[in-house]
Amino acid sequence: MPVVEASATVPVPPDVAFAVSQTVAPVRYRWDPFVRSQHLLDGAARPGKGVRTFTRSRHGLAMISEYVSYAPPTNVGMKMVRGPWFFEMFAGGWRFAPAAVPGHTVATWRYSFRCRPAWLRPLADPIGVWLLTRDIHKRIQGYARGCVDPVVLDSL
Repeated sequence: MPVVEASATVPVPPDVAFAVSQTVAPVRYRWDPFVRSQHLLDGAARPGKGVRTFTRSRHGLAMISEYVSYAPPTNVGMKMVRGPWFFEMFAGGWRFAPAAVPGHTVATWRYSFRCRPAWLRPLADPIGVWLLTRDIHKRIQGYARGCVDPVVLDSL
């Protein structure tokens, strides 16, 4: 199963780094270049284990995902409930750990996926790795900018 990952060290402690990663619209749009629109489903007021979200990417693709773990300030995980036809499975996890420099955090984001149909995986998986690697790097760079954006930080 293909996996893509990106890390960034941000100049905020883990609790703030985690909180930035969980911002919702409209604040999230300031830092997250991947998300065109996003909202929580089922009347949820904030992210948490079992909460489902609707996300439309900048590519125009839509996905409903569910938080399978939510453990501030260390990690969050999600899985696709419904999404683009070419993903048989998609999951993501974000981890936050204290960096060597006090008051800083190492944020690591990881996606795993499986394309369908199975006979197309030898071609689809490398394309998926290439596209998702580009997206995850742009996204974590935007996240790092969000961790120093006064508007984002004031919203926490």
